[in-house]
Amino acid sequence: MPDLIEKTVPATGSTEPKPEKPRSLGSDAWHDLRKRPIFIISAALIVLLIAFAIAPSLFTSVDPRAGDLRLHYLSKPNYLHFFQADWFGYDGQGRSIYARMIYGARASVVVGICVTAGVTVLGGLAGMIAGYYGGWVDAVISRVTDMFFGIPLLLGALVVLNAFTTRTVWSVVFALVALGWTQMTRVMRGSVITVKQSDYVTAAKALGAGTVRIMFKHILPNAIAPVIVVATIALGGYIATEATLSFLGIGLQDPTISWGIDINSAQKVLRTAPFALFFPAGMLSITVLAFIMLGDAVRDALDPKLR
Repeated sequence: MPDLIEKTVPATGSTEPKPEKPRSLGSDAWHDLRKRPIFIISAALIVLLIAFAIAPSLFTSVDPRAGDLRLHYLSKPNYLHFFQADWFGYDGQGRSIYARMIYGARASVVVGICVTAGVTVLGGLAGMIAGYYGGWVDAVISRVTDMFFGIPLLLGALVVLNAFTTRTVWSVVFALVALGWTQMTRVMRGSVITVKQSDYVTAAKALGAGTVRIMFKHILPNAIAPVIVVATIALGGYIATEATLSFLGIGLQDPTISWGIDINSAQKVLRTAPFALFFPAGMLSITVLAFIMLGDAVRDALDPKLR
């Protein structure tokens, strides 16, 4: 009997669907973040804040340090003069509150980003070494971490900054990094202890991979997610700490422009000119809230249990 098996030939021009390329944790998190309104709103606010810090002259042509004593707290804001010097009124030295609000973003952004980068690198390395080696290395690093962790960040920063005769942005960054790395160390240590027990780490050791390669090639990419979440949320806290130090007169000093300095000077006339306090304080609150919202969105995207 003739062979009845029909051979099918694919039609000309037909294409088979390509298999979907597997996504990594980062790409999967980014795909999820783009669907979250809280991420879009917070990211837009942060981009605007960074634009204030990088190019403040795009948003105002007024010199934030130029004062005119004829213009003082009694000169009420003109809310119809958008983006002009008197939009938010003037402070006690006749300086534009709107211009100082824009230029004050630079100090906050620099302090927040530099402190976050410093504590992430310093604390991350210490936590990775402690979690990977264990034993006496872990014990020594953990005890040192506990000693620094027992010092309140704000109180310790007050003590450290009192040693500086001139307090600039970099002295504030140094003080906060020197005391704020402990949280990152604990987070990284716990994450590394969990990751190093994975099968791919055991396989890398069996294949003869060196310690440095294992730590930075296999462990770090899989242990960094909790650190990223904590760092994003903590960035807003560091900005608030810098403003608090400047408000107390221990942080940044003139001629550096800071929201904390403006809040400090405006508290004296809270009853007669509340707008002088409202605008820098509101800008500070929005900035801190934006980074906290961003951190919450990143945490939900990186943690599969929260999806």
